[in-house]
Amino acid sequence: MEQKDLCIEKIPAVIWGTHSNKMYLYVHGQGGNKKEAKDFASIAVKYGYQVLSIDLPEHGDRQQGNISFEPWNAVPELSCIMTYCKQHWKEISLFANSIGAWFSMLAFANEELKECLFVSPVVDMVDLISNMMMWANVSELQLEQEKRISTDFGQTLSWEYWQYAKGHPIKEWHIPTKILFGEKDNLIDGSVIEMFSQNFGCELTVVKDGEHWFHTKQQLDILFGWAQKSFHTKSICQNKEYFQDR
Repeated sequence: MEQKDLCIEKIPAVIWGTHSNKMYLYVHGQGGNKKEAKDFASIAVKYGYQVLSIDLPEHGDRQQGNISFEPWNAVPELSCIMTYCKQHWKEISLFANSIGAWFSMLAFANEELKECLFVSPVVDMVDLISNMMMWANVSELQLEQEKRISTDFGQTLSWEYWQYAKGHPIKEWHIPTKILFGEKDNLIDGSVIEMFSQNFGCELTVVKDGEHWFHTKQQLDILFGWAQKSFHTKSICQNKEYFQDR
C-alpha cells in the first residue's frame, strides 16, 4: 500500500493509497497516532479511497511539542486539515476514535462530509468530565478553586476544560454516522451513546464484552469487520444507483 509522509501546516501526516477523488480523514484518540490508521487504510484503499491520518498535539511525532492536547488547540488544527482535504479531494468522509470524534464534531459540524465512522466516540464531554469528577471525589467548587487537579486514574481535571466543555455541547450533527461501541466501555455510559444515536439518526452497533479501547485480536477483528461491512454496503448501494442511472 502506497504511503506518503508529509506535514500540513507543521502537522505531521500520512496519506495512504494511490490517487483518488475520495478519501477518509482518520482522527485518533488519546494515546494514538497517525500510524495506527494503517489497518483501516488497508481496507479503505480496496474500495478506491485514500486515507489521511495526522498526529494531534502531544501524540506521535509531536510528543515533545509545546502545544497541548486540548480542544482549543485540536479543533482549529482539524479545521486547518479540513481546508487541505477540500483542496485535494472531492468526497470526504471521516473515521474518528474516542475523543477524536468529539474534536471532529466540534470542528466539522458545518462541513458536508459523505459519511462518518465513530469508534467509542466521546459525544458528551460534560457527562464524561462529571463522571471523572465523581470518581476522583472532586466538586465543581474545588475544581474552580484549584484550577487543575491530578487524579489517580491518570487524567488531570481542568477548570478551563470543564468550562469549555459546558460551552461547546454537540447540538447538531447532520452527517450520516455509524457508531461502534463496546458494551463494557468504562468511560462512556451506553445510555449517552444510545440517546446521541437516536437524536442524530446514527446507526449504532454494540459489541458484547467490548471495551472503550478495541485492542485484543477478537475486538480488532470485530472493528475491522464492521468497517469492511460499511465499505461493502456502500459499494453495493453505489452500484445500484449506477444501474438505475443507466
